[in-house]
Amino acid sequence: MAASVEIDPGSGFCFGVVTAIRKAEEVLDSNGSLYCLGDIVHNSSEVERLRSRGLITITHADLKNLHNVKVLLRAHGEPPSTYETARRNNIEIIDATCPVVLRLQQRIKQTFDNGADTQIVIYGKNGHAEVNGLVGQTKGTAIVAENIGDLDKVDFSRGISLYSQTTKSPHGFNLMIDEINSRKSPDSKFKHFDTICRQVSGRSESLRSFAAAHDMVLFVSGSKSSNGKVLCAECTGVNPRTHLIAGPEDIDPRWLHGCSSIGICGATSTPRWLMEDVRTKVLSLINSGSDE
Repeated sequence: MAASVEIDPGSGFCFGVVTAIRKAEEVLDSNGSLYCLGDIVHNSSEVERLRSRGLITITHADLKNLHNVKVLLRAHGEPPSTYETARRNNIEIIDATCPVVLRLQQRIKQTFDNGADTQIVIYGKNGHAEVNGLVGQTKGTAIVAENIGDLDKVDFSRGISLYSQTTKSPHGFNLMIDEINSRKSPDSKFKHFDTICRQVSGRSESLRSFAAAHDMVLFVSGSKSSNGKVLCAECTGVNPRTHLIAGPEDIDPRWLHGCSSIGICGATSTPRWLMEDVRTKVLSLINSGSDE
């Protein structure tokens, strides 16, 4: 069977993840080991690759018991309490917080410091590392809204400042704005700030075009990636023959049957080398006739 197999040129690590991994590799090259607070990226294959080079993933509980070491803070960012722990324990921070996330943290902190009567609402995933860092700028007082129902926690008679986790969809953010506008008191102030990273959200349209151009799509993403679930759903919306896989081992040869064009794409946390491995596996299956 003759079939074309294409990797989406726009898929793969966003610049924040690229920077974090580059910083980790630089320290590993000179030190041989480095601690990282949480998975450096939501992709188990890439985490394992870096673990084999000496990157040690730790939790916040582990951080409290470490002293006089180097710890990498990943692109998602951290709350002020993490920096305080590092200072107390003489830990050298290798800060790989994404510049987009860092600016958002600073804006939220400024709003919190200057607006005593303003409720800060963050459109984002509760418990997500980035959101934890954002809430930390408000000493834990920000309201996290994953969906419209979570807005029930808001006092609509008071001022509201709405921000968004950087990887959420603009459509979902606009729904939040509309809902708050429909429920707030006429005399209460409502400000909203579009803080969504367009390098991430902008991928939706290009991915839809890519997925529609192929008979079948393999979307490569780690199970922990929120961004991966969202972008995979975009592909499925235009191409029902989209399959979410973690790596080459998840490919079912039967999926290839009758396909003349196969597309491979991934999340902002998916390494290029993993998509290349998937392509190699697909070509091997095609050449061996395993899809028959």
